[in-house]
Amino acid sequence: MMNRDSGALRKWARRSLLLVAILAAPAAYSEVLPADTTETDSGTLGSYLSGRVARGSHDTLAAADFYSKALAGDPKNEIILEQAFLLETASARWDRAIELAEDLVKVEPAHRIAQFLLGLEAFKRGNYEQADEHFSAARQGPIADLTSTLARAWVQEADGKHNEAFATLDSLSNADWAQYYQRYHRALIADVAGRHQLARQAYAQAFKRNPTTLRVVDAYARHAVNANDRKLATDTIEQHIAKAALHPLSEALLEEIRSGKTPSLIVADPTDGLAEVFYGIGDALAGEGGLDMGIIFLQFAIYLKPDFPLAYVALAEAYEGAKKYEAEMEAFDRIPTDSPLWINVQIQKAFALNALERIDDAKGALEKLIAQDPKDKRPLDALGNILRSHERYEEARVYYSQAIDLVEKPAKDDWALYYSRGVCNERLKDWAAAEADFKQALELQPDESLILNYLGYSWVDQGTNLKQAMEYIRKAVKLKPDDGYYVDSLGWAYYRLGNMPAAVEHLERAVELRPDDPIINDHLGDAYWRVGRKLEAKYQWEQALSLKPENEQIVTLQKKIASGLTGTAETKAAEDRTTHADQKTSR
Repeated sequence: MMNRDSGALRKWARRSLLLVAILAAPAAYSEVLPADTTETDSGTLGSYLSGRVARGSHDTLAAADFYSKALAGDPKNEIILEQAFLLETASARWDRAIELAEDLVKVEPAHRIAQFLLGLEAFKRGNYEQADEHFSAARQGPIADLTSTLARAWVQEADGKHNEAFATLDSLSNADWAQYYQRYHRALIADVAGRHQLARQAYAQAFKRNPTTLRVVDAYARHAVNANDRKLATDTIEQHIAKAALHPLSEALLEEIRSGKTPSLIVADPTDGLAEVFYGIGDALAGEGGLDMGIIFLQFAIYLKPDFPLAYVALAEAYEGAKKYEAEMEAFDRIPTDSPLWINVQIQKAFALNALERIDDAKGALEKLIAQDPKDKRPLDALGNILRSHERYEEARVYYSQAIDLVEKPAKDDWALYYSRGVCNERLKDWAAAEADFKQALELQPDESLILNYLGYSWVDQGTNLKQAMEYIRKAVKLKPDDGYYVDSLGWAYYRLGNMPAAVEHLERAVELRPDDPIINDHLGDAYWRVGRKLEAKYQWEQALSLKPENEQIVTLQKKIASGLTGTAETKAAEDRTTHADQKTSR
């Protein structure tokens, strides 16, 4: 995945807004079977049920077609009407969606999504009074209230009512999440209204509170350079980069400003501002798991502003979350070739091809990028990751090595290249090279749990550097206490050290966290056997065998199920310690 903050408002929304507000969003695609199905003809019912199946698999276009057919057969059915409307909206088939929205508000005047769409349609026609009425009618629930208030402020700005727009923003909740949106859109509206000093104050407040949020930084820097304050613009971006991961958009904007150019404001007019409302909240919704609602809001943003690359990126990633990879690639295709995001988008498309099991197509797409710019590490890393995911470790190692060869001086962000090549080396049984890569990765990123766990587990499995291995694994578990793989590593380390009670305790916890992993179940079976719980041991081995382990593990599991484990001096001593501890406990 690309390292992105393209959702702009997502970071803050994930902290607080959506933890409560998403629960109050309209039940976009939830429904029950209409009560009067007995009076509905079989064709209508068949279309309705087919629509539900298609909708459940996020096949939005097919679902919309089925529901439209069902609605034609039962035009007075409000449930079918609502679902047909939502699906036509998610499919961006606007003429039909608007027609259905008008029908829907007649029977359900407070339907938020229908009112939002009708408000947008009125806004596009320049009927600001009607737009305001529709947005006002959609104010039920935290997300709807936030969206309605922001939208109404932009409608008032479009109507020349600047003071009313600011007063509307002031009516937002005093909660931190609402104030974040208030500051951001206050700054945008002030810039559009020509009140640049007010905009400067609002941007400064927003940036002070959220210096790692890319969208705020982008808007603030553009405001500053348009006010002939290039130093403030570059300082703002540089402060952001120092606190957040480097992003193609911030990097390109900084280069553009330094070259003497004056990039346009992020929002040039009220239409852009209203699109920004639905883009920001839609991306946050989709990122929090509200895919259906997120997609609708993002489609609203694009309806207002068809040339909106970030909205298409967010929409594509929402489709990825829904596992609709063809739709994801179609959305990515709307990103122009001159966009700073273009290379990242092509890499994302390769991952989508990989998800569709079109491995050769993904490989070909990335090799084309590599040929275009052999000094770009990103497609090399991506191709290595795809090949490694298919256990093509020899090929993957070649691409990771090519990427590492481009590194003049290893930086913190390069840890993943060394870690990934280390995994390949370990799987190819070149431990010396793997260990060197893991150590280099750990030097660059000492608190990265992936490295700590992999290196620590490998040492434990080999019976070497056990003290340091335990330190690494404990640190990984402390960083991510609910990661089943890390807890398994800790349990297995105790097992290898002969501390069977501790091994059982942690391995039981690991199985709770990752019940579908054959190796973890296998480990727990081994620990049970060593403490004398042999029936439970065989159960865990049989469970592991049912979870489709690798061929090598299948043979080992079958032997264990048939004959159990053979004892060694080390395990016999551990069993004696366990028996002694049990006897003391029972006294």
